[in-house]
Amino acid sequence: MYKIVQKKSLNPTVTQMLIEAPLVAKKAKPGQFIILRVNDDGERIPLTVAGVDKDKGTVKIIFQIVGATTKKLDAKNEGEYISDFVGPLGMPTHTDGIKKVCIVGGGVGCAIALPVAEEFHRLGADVTSIIGFRNKDLLILEDEFKACSNRLTVMTDDGSYARHGNVTVPLKEMLEAGEKFDMIITIGPLIMMKFVTLTAKPFDIPVTVSMNPIMIDGTGMCGGCRLTLHRDGQNITKFACVDGPDFNGYEVDFDEAMSRGRMYTDFERHAYEQTCNLFKKA
Repeated sequence: MYKIVQKKSLNPTVTQMLIEAPLVAKKAKPGQFIILRVNDDGERIPLTVAGVDKDKGTVKIIFQIVGATTKKLDAKNEGEYISDFVGPLGMPTHTDGIKKVCIVGGGVGCAIALPVAEEFHRLGADVTSIIGFRNKDLLILEDEFKACSNRLTVMTDDGSYARHGNVTVPLKEMLEAGEKFDMIITIGPLIMMKFVTLTAKPFDIPVTVSMNPIMIDGTGMCGGCRLTLHRDGQNITKFACVDGPDFNGYEVDFDEAMSRGRMYTDFERHAYEQTCNLFKKA
């Protein structure tokens, strides 16, 4: 059992928790993830490690309340416990030799992007961060990004805060002005990562994307998280849980990934509604 030592609402649909998990905290690195179960008969869901405190033995997770399991997790309070918290899983984000990096985060994906930006800052790299949200009410982690970025641009789709537009707007402006990066790392909705990759392609700058497909066991055995990469004229199958979650953005078949991601939408909506009804009855 793993204790919830802190719970904080970041916006109406996003919650941050600190989980007491000293063994995970000891080994986890930016870019890796955990798989948890809220209770013994619950489903397994992957969540990226949003930060660790090795001295206190805590792991930070940030999640959006979108399905039945995240609804159940959000119903837990400080001092309560969750059943399973397994990790760290996946490969950490590559940082060697990167001196100038652009981090592009969208929505709750910013929770994944933040520890990556913090790690590059710790290593002394020049960090440019671009974060985007649908509107002001959904904004998260702005102060944290300011603290670890040499420059930060905040975007909102509706113009209700900071700059109006999506994250590709300032990225394209920088690249067209002659800005050079050793790497662009983008984390967020698939459609956003696809267009960040397309924006960077004419400028021949490497792009890393963080993939979070449907995942069950986290060890590469179930095949649920498979992705298709296009490399050297061939289609290659990789598994996000063991080969990723980071991949070369120019190789990822985003359209296939988006199609697979929509496969269980109706099922997830039904499960979420059932869970909400249970809470109402309680």
